[in-house]
Amino acid sequence: MARILGIDPGSRVTGYGVIDDCATGPVLLAWGCIRMDMDHFPDRLKRIFDGIVQVVTEHAPQELAVEQVFMHKNADSALKLGQARGAAICAALTANLPVYEYSAKQVKQALVGNGNADKAQVAHMVKFLLRNHVNMSLDSSDALGVALCHAHHQQTARRMARLQGAR
Repeated sequence: MARILGIDPGSRVTGYGVIDDCATGPVLLAWGCIRMDMDHFPDRLKRIFDGIVQVVTEHAPQELAVEQVFMHKNADSALKLGQARGAAICAALTANLPVYEYSAKQVKQALVGNGNADKAQVAHMVKFLLRNHVNMSLDSSDALGVALCHAHHQQTARRMARLQGAR
């Protein structure tokens, strides 16, 4: 079993979710958002860092899965997102967590089977896979989606290692 912290970084809202990847399937432990209501960008980065440190302290994950930054139309937004992501990763690294990165397309493919799925489809599959009937924000469900994607990739890696060992 591995405890996985998934993060969906954002410069205004950073979603997080914690799951246990058990032999019987994933178990939902916690989810939430770190909200930045201040305008000064360095203060937002500190809030992300402190918030992730608090989540790591409270839930003791063993691994961090984080969504990669993608370049869209606005370079300034992508740079801010990258800095928010960096603050979250640094917080996890201070606890010596290994960091795994997944593109949005990889997450959607792992959960929905379609790399072009929309956020609502991802949220639906997160609720289904975690047997959760409580509504959560899209930021939290995206973070849990990253954690589930990582669990799926780790399970596949373990299967492949067993097959290699059997040869």
